[in-house]
Amino acid sequence: MGSGPDSQRIDAMLGALPILPLRNSVLFPTSVVPINVGRPRSVRLVQELLGQERAFVGVVSQRESEVNEPNFDQLHRVGTIARVVKVIRLGPSNYSVVLNGLGRMELLEAVSMEPYMRARVARLGDRRGNDVELEALGATLRESTREVLGLMPNLPRETAGILDHVREPAALADLITSNFPPTQASVADKQKVLEALDVKQRVKLVLAMVAPQLEVLRVKKEISSMVEEEMSRSQREEMLRQQMSSIKKALGEEDEEDELEKLRLRLLESRPPDEVLDVARRQLKRLRTMSPQSAEANVARSYVEWLADLPWSKTTKDDFDVATVRRCLDEDHHGLEKVKQRIVQFSAVRKLRQDMKGPILLFVGPPGVGKTSLGRSVARATGRAYERISLGGVRDEAEIRGHRRTYVGALPGRVIRALKNAGTRNPVIVLDELEKMGSDMRGDPAAALLEVLDPEQNSTFRDHYIELPFDLSQVLFIATANSLRGVPDPLLDRMEVIEVPGYTRNDKLAIARDYLVPKQLQGHGLTTEQVDFTDAGLAALVDRYTREAGVRSLERQVAAVCRASAVALVERRKDDPSASFFEEVTPEHVEAVLGAPRYRQEDAEKQLKPGVATALASSSEGGQLMYVEASKMPGKGGLRLTGNMRNVMQESAAAAVSYVRSKAESLHLAPDWMSSIDLHLHIPQHGVPKDGPSAGVAMFAAVASLALDCPLRADVAMTGEISLRGRVLEVDELTQKLLAAHRAGVREVLIPERNRRELDEVPAQVLEKLTVHLVGSVDEVLPLVLAPPASAAESLDEESTPSGT
Repeated sequence: MGSGPDSQRIDAMLGALPILPLRNSVLFPTSVVPINVGRPRSVRLVQELLGQERAFVGVVSQRESEVNEPNFDQLHRVGTIARVVKVIRLGPSNYSVVLNGLGRMELLEAVSMEPYMRARVARLGDRRGNDVELEALGATLRESTREVLGLMPNLPRETAGILDHVREPAALADLITSNFPPTQASVADKQKVLEALDVKQRVKLVLAMVAPQLEVLRVKKEISSMVEEEMSRSQREEMLRQQMSSIKKALGEEDEEDELEKLRLRLLESRPPDEVLDVARRQLKRLRTMSPQSAEANVARSYVEWLADLPWSKTTKDDFDVATVRRCLDEDHHGLEKVKQRIVQFSAVRKLRQDMKGPILLFVGPPGVGKTSLGRSVARATGRAYERISLGGVRDEAEIRGHRRTYVGALPGRVIRALKNAGTRNPVIVLDELEKMGSDMRGDPAAALLEVLDPEQNSTFRDHYIELPFDLSQVLFIATANSLRGVPDPLLDRMEVIEVPGYTRNDKLAIARDYLVPKQLQGHGLTTEQVDFTDAGLAALVDRYTREAGVRSLERQVAAVCRASAVALVERRKDDPSASFFEEVTPEHVEAVLGAPRYRQEDAEKQLKPGVATALASSSEGGQLMYVEASKMPGKGGLRLTGNMRNVMQESAAAAVSYVRSKAESLHLAPDWMSSIDLHLHIPQHGVPKDGPSAGVAMFAAVASLALDCPLRADVAMTGEISLRGRVLEVDELTQKLLAAHRAGVREVLIPERNRRELDEVPAQVLEKLTVHLVGSVDEVLPLVLAPPASAAESLDEESTPSGT
């Protein structure tokens, strides 16, 4: 470092020299390098040096690059004294510092850690000799480096000339090491060179770093000279692969053979059946003869990777403990006792018969009642992996069975992909929205599901991409649907249907209080001490701002109230962070936050006019009340139907009118009572398509009420399909309809006698509020539904007496 002013100034600083730690590099004497500085201590050091004309620091490499703020024990003991040449500010706390290495130093003792590191250091000098061996080593290093530079392409010619300007072997070794790229010399290797004070040892270390690189370049040159003549384009590509392989071998890196061997070991670890193993081995054998960059090789490699990743033999241990299953279901879902009971029964049977080919469960119910989450709870209770496959909008059979490998971008079907994601062969797979599948020219995915869901066939399921049998018999499939109308009959035949009814008002209040409110308060950073949802406030949310069978919309409304409370809390604490806050959610508060009520409470009408009947209907949203309106006008016996009725409902209307005409004498009507009038049947909410036969009884009652000019009871609702012989036939989704009647305050309902067994599925609190009349014939209807005075009802034939529960 000489003996000038800089040296004297450095000597004066040796007792407390500022230390700048480096994370991934080593600074050598005579080197001039830029260093990015962004760590707090280093930034404070640079900021203090900004005003100094000639500043000096000690630069030391870290032992572990992951440490953000190292202490002295985490630094190497040998570093470099450097002069700060230039400081460039890149940002508020980010600088680029150009350093010029001056000489080696040794850390002796820590002085301080704040505001930046300082240490007492000592200069280190080179131990050099003038023997012949050192001169020979220096000459060898110079020539080897010159040869490396000559073999490297695209380097300027004057690069090699720099070596001639450095005569000292010690300085030459430092120069060469400092310019080694990180991929060819690690920080640890460079630190060894920096710590080598014996010049002869230092030159030997650098020679050991240069030799492998020189050998790689020589091999590359030999390969190029051997194969670069008379090569076509394909041969040139092969030559490049040979070069890559040779270079990788010289560097000790993996080649294609190593990757294929790893793939083979992955395949063996998955323990596939012998048939699968034979196919995979043939594909691996083909891969070894293919060009790795060819399209065919990519297809074959992807195929073998899929075979290796599938859980051919891996399973999770089942835990069908009845108490655990019941506890998990109760923790995740309120009510739904019938559904929970069936799941518990299923778990008990599976515990007794481990090898049982279990039924495929189909949960049917309106949106938001917890069908999908029931599947997740079953997986949690049994300790199985959980996967969900959404079938809404699926129209391509290949989505289930996969694409054949001849197609570009082919993949297995969703079932195989779900098994790969699950990592076991016995997960719980939920097939969501089963009824929303479609079909088109690409095939019918429902037909592909037949094999998947058949316990007698799915043990040998063949995906078009895999083209090998995979055992699905241990998978627990759970399907969900909003309605059975869109589910194909062959699929229904393979599944056990469990109806998940909508929630009653009391259920919704309990779910909101016990589940939704705590969840949303936590999600919005609030506590029960800050926001209190009163029972009246929750009732207002349920009655005035939601109308659904489930609770999704209710959860959104609770979240909206919580957001408003969060805004009020932030504004309250804007000036005083410790200010107290309490908000009570009352009906008035709900209306202030959400605006005017969106719905009036769903009540049945207090009084009906002749020709109006109250029917019970169901849709994908759950059960609801529906009014059938009949009107007459002068005409010639025509029948007009409006209200967006579809084919089945139009036929029900025609059957109802025909039955009233056939009973004209019993009803004391003129035989030709329709000859001079036209009938008009209408169902409100024209924008909503309506279909199904269950409004037949209500249509009969409406037409009879109009013909007799006698109103029907407003507190009675009805459902049932009718035949031309007057029989009342069974209807679907009875539970949803009775829930709708309960919500609307209806006191009595008429249902088909054939639906008697389904009353066991209706919640007890609903049946306590309803009087249910079971009717098997249309002749039983009018005495139950005509409003007093019942003079018209007395005119009916006394052929049968109504039954009820």
